Amino acid sequence: METKPTTSLFLCCVFIFLLISQEGWRKAEAERVFTITNHCQETIWPAVTPGASFGGGGFVLKPGQSMVFNAPIGWSGRIWGRTGCNFDRTGNGKCLTGACGTSLQCSGGGETPASLAEFTLAKLDFYDVSLVDGFNLPITIKPLNGQGNCSVAGCDQDLRKNCPKELAVKTASHGGKTVACRSACDVFNTDEYCCRGQYGNPSLCHPTYYSKLFKQACPTSYSYAYDDPTSIFTCTAADYVITFCSSRSQTVCTYHHNKLICSGSTGLKLMLKTWWSVTFALVSLLTLSNYM
Repeated sequence: METKPTTSLFLCCVFIFLLISQEGWRKAEAERVFTITNHCQETIWPAVTPGASFGGGGFVLKPGQSMVFNAPIGWSGRIWGRTGCNFDRTGNGKCLTGACGTSLQCSGGGETPASLAEFTLAKLDFYDVSLVDGFNLPITIKPLNGQGNCSVAGCDQDLRKNCPKELAVKTASHGGKTVACRSACDVFNTDEYCCRGQYGNPSLCHPTYYSKLFKQACPTSYSYAYDDPTSIFTCTAADYVITFCSSRSQTVCTYHHNKLICSGSTGLKLMLKTWWSVTFALVSLLTLSNYM
């Protein structure tokens, strides 16, 4: 007879734990909300591949504009910005940087150089910003409402301003202004810069003079092929805000389940959720003890 209360309390705790855990699994299996925002002073044309869940893979954003999409679990792809584009009414045209052929909607990867936001969505999401293929726009990834590390990834510095002249992409139509910064691999095409051949492994492929310049300016971005430890991040059940030309500390927002969620509120929400869970458990245990 004396063991029954203990057994009941144990079963109650297990039930509460399963309820909380089940909620976490449901969130991990839900779609991810992607908000893509242009804080640049110029119009850009974001591109996404695969783009079926992102308006076909290409669209236009004027300064200050945003677009919101839902991506399913299992989606793995990349997002980048195109600049200096001119498309006709049928969606055919050209871009100065990041072009994916002559179409507004991309069905494949873009031309280098381009700053890339990369994602693999699963129960545990992986994401990063890569400058391995060069740089054309500042870009950051900020997870919201997620669980885990969920650090901000990306490059909020404009590398075009201090791009080494041997890597600089200039166009006469922009008065000789640097519109992008190529990678050393793209320019010199050697095994050492491209981490291939005998350099095709992390023990022999090391940071170079040029990748160190990228890394110094953007410490949470991939600067060369084996830059994993400080460049790839994970998060569970988050919404993602991809912002062009903004600072890492800038407040960003996402619209999830008819609610506006902004950066800086996650800690409060987590604290309230934890408080509710603990309160529910205590009330349940106290109610159960009154019946014993």
